[in-house]
Amino acid sequence: MRSLTVLVTLMAPLALAAPASARDLTFPKTTADQLKAVCDKAGGHFSQGERNYGCGTDCRGKPGTDCIVTCTAAQKCTAQVVGARRPRSIADALSRPARR
Repeated sequence: MRSLTVLVTLMAPLALAAPASARDLTFPKTTADQLKAVCDKAGGHFSQGERNYGCGTDCRGKPGTDCIVTCTAAQKCTAQVVGARRPRSIADALSRPARR
């Protein structure tokens, strides 16, 4: 139950943010273990509830709520990222875009 509370806490600031400040993207289904591995590599905070699991980062390699990916078991994952960027993978959604 505590993990679910943490997940909801991670998602709340983005739910309250102005719609223009965040972009929702959909990614293929990902298991909790796969998301945890990507989350750990990105330096984020992984949390898991009964049906949902997710990861939040500050988009710079630390836990935070600027970049969030949430998944529901056996369904697609949703990423919320700040700004107009369009990441092509969950790993990209949880980290800062490379400078060109």
